[in-house]
Amino acid sequence: MVKSKFHQEYLSNLNFIKSDVINKIIGIGIIKWIVINTFFKNFNPKLKLNGEISFSNLNLLRKEMTKSEIDHLIGFAYIMIFVFIKIFSQEYLFGLVMLVINILMNLYPSLLQQHNKRRIDRLRSKYF
Repeated sequence: MVKSKFHQEYLSNLNFIKSDVINKIIGIGIIKWIVINTFFKNFNPKLKLNGEISFSNLNLLRKEMTKSEIDHLIGFAYIMIFVFIKIFSQEYLFGLVMLVINILMNLYPSLLQQHNKRRIDRLRSKYF
């Protein structure tokens, strides 16, 4: 699937929120700080830029971010099925708790990956 045209044109360039101002308003900076300064930084060590900053390192990092972003979006969609099931079975509190946790653990990391990919794209276009 990674080599497909759909992945290269659409999935690797997803941008739900393109504005840095809106990202700041919804708290992407807070999520970024949490990921950098807590145990979450150990979850995916491939998402770190170690050593020299080169075009190939940036491309590899961007590919890993895209993979992580898509994984989080798949997880988000999967859990949303259960959220809707809980809401339709009138278990509103449980559905709401699942929704909030799903947003924090899947949607926000995906938005953070999109934000970081845009930063990498700006860096690649500026220096390489």
